[in-house]
Amino acid sequence: MTFEPKLFADKTVVVIGGTSGIGAATAEAFSALGARTHVAGLMTGAKAGLAGITASEVDVRSTADLESYISAFERIDVLVNCAGVSRDRDEWTSQSFAEVMSINLYSILTACRTARPRMPAGGAIVNIASMYSTFGSGDRPAYASSKGAVVQLTKSLAQEYAPAIRVNAVAPGWIVTPLSKTLLSDTEASGPILARIPFGRWGEPKEIADPIVYLASPAAGYITGAILPIDGGYLTV
Repeated sequence: MTFEPKLFADKTVVVIGGTSGIGAATAEAFSALGARTHVAGLMTGAKAGLAGITASEVDVRSTADLESYISAFERIDVLVNCAGVSRDRDEWTSQSFAEVMSINLYSILTACRTARPRMPAGGAIVNIASMYSTFGSGDRPAYASSKGAVVQLTKSLAQEYAPAIRVNAVAPGWIVTPLSKTLLSDTEASGPILARIPFGRWGEPKEIADPIVYLASPAAGYITGAILPIDGGYLTV
């Protein structure tokens, strides 16, 4: 996707969970468009080459730490909530279920609540849902539950924050990220997935980042509470 080169010049963009995968690609996309871009998350496995992007290690499971990080900004023009984790079948245990919900859902509410008074009129928030927002999963019940809740939280935030701040979400399908690399390498498991995708391939993080940039841009100025599927047609089959 082609955007004006300085579309986000003089804007401050904060990407929670922006140290790898979709978050890192999103941070790079905003930075390339002139934004002062900041990412927060765990540095373990962080993507190299985040030139011009300020990175901070923040454990989003800690409400206090996340609030402290966001409170340090005087102004936030765009907030992107990318932090996410899956513990697979361990999610059937109470401890793992709670951890996944803390990272995937509660951190979004904390980030949005803390960022709101720092966001000017015309500000934008983009959350990361998932195709699992639309169906359950015996293998990852907490992940599916959290992403379904992200959709409803996004719609609720959109109502509460309108008209000053727009709140939308993207719902990625099968994307090549550190979170999915184990499944991608398992041809027996990934084969049926690939066969169902009309595009015939998994998506790349940049293909999620560009729609996020669009939703945060003035071009989407009358869009709020929307959930945009980005899955190569997976849910159409």
